[in-house]
Amino acid sequence: MTALAWLVGALGEAWAELRHHKLRVALSLVGIAVAVGALTSVVALSDYMRQYQAEQSDRYGGRVATLQLSGGREDGAPVDNDRLDAQFERVSERYGFSRVSRVAAGVTLKVQGLDGVHATAARLIDPDYAVIHRLPLAAGRWFTAQDEQLLAPPVVVSAPLWESLGAVPLRQHPTLTLTGDLAGTYLIVGVTPKQGTWDTEHRVDMMYGTYRSRVDALPAEAAVQREIWVPVARVDAIAPALATDLRAVADPGVKIAVNRVDWAAQAGAADSAQMFELVTGAIAAVVLLLGGLSLVNVQLVAMRQRIREIGVRRSFGATAGRVFTSVMLESVVATAVAGAAGIVLAVVALRSPLVLQMFSGMQDLPPFPLRAAVTGLGAAVLIGALAGLVPALVALRVNVIDTLRF
Repeated sequence: MTALAWLVGALGEAWAELRHHKLRVALSLVGIAVAVGALTSVVALSDYMRQYQAEQSDRYGGRVATLQLSGGREDGAPVDNDRLDAQFERVSERYGFSRVSRVAAGVTLKVQGLDGVHATAARLIDPDYAVIHRLPLAAGRWFTAQDEQLLAPPVVVSAPLWESLGAVPLRQHPTLTLTGDLAGTYLIVGVTPKQGTWDTEHRVDMMYGTYRSRVDALPAEAAVQREIWVPVARVDAIAPALATDLRAVADPGVKIAVNRVDWAAQAGAADSAQMFELVTGAIAAVVLLLGGLSLVNVQLVAMRQRIREIGVRRSFGATAGRVFTSVMLESVVATAVAGAAGIVLAVVALRSPLVLQMFSGMQDLPPFPLRAAVTGLGAAVLIGALAGLVPALVALRVNVIDTLRF
């Protein structure tokens, strides 16, 4: 209890001194507040960038951790995908996978456009594909497990294809007409966004089950893979075990490969975000150090004016430790207040419409990271302790008799 009372008393004295010298101290703390705000913003932006890069990478390789299962015959003949599906379903029961999607590329559909029939690339996938790949939509919705039962099966089209069909609003239930083996009318329920102004690809996303219920077999040139989202802590154990189990039940001559394809499996995946944090953090640290040097100068000047005060306190029994602590805490409390102000500035800046627009494509924009606030406040307290060390040492060297004569 005595130690707590001593600490509270020292903090009270430090705050009183800061209020007495508030104008002089405030000018030196502006730079520290700005530097802490910059440092906090850098750490927070680094977290935002990691999330943004992760989501962008998820759209290509899948979330952490995604396994890709592929099968092929040693003689190059087509694989019986239906049989491989049945074998996978039987083997995967013991694993309890929550997210699995088949992906078939190399399929072409005949789409009836406004100016005739066009051969259009298609992708055959399962509903879980959107979750595994964080697939964004410019409008509408993605597939659900119940969609296969609809009389007008749903499709999702790319934005360029949707625009070529007249960009009919989805609330008006636009349809897509196909000819050939899949002849019929399909309901457009979603639109995938353009990758950029250069993106003019016409593409149709269709449920794998919808296609197979209408066509006896996939085209010979179609490549089918299965993607599985598994816990990252278990991926190293699941991948070889799954491959072994599938090879045990696979037909003779069929090769099974199970590979991890998400971005986190690649070397140096997070290097760019770490480099950004290191470079900009170093700049902010230099600015913070300069602000600390300014505070040292102010405190030294103030200390010369307080020599008589310190002498009186020492003559009335103040210990050297109490004087040292109170002088140092003046800087610590001042920089802590400046750090808190800088953190508030960082929060306001990072929640501004301009910054939010930069990360508008993120599906899971994280809240302001606690790590950034703790880093900023910790840096402010540290620079305050360093800035208060020199004035505190000067205060210890004050001679009581000389100060009272002054």
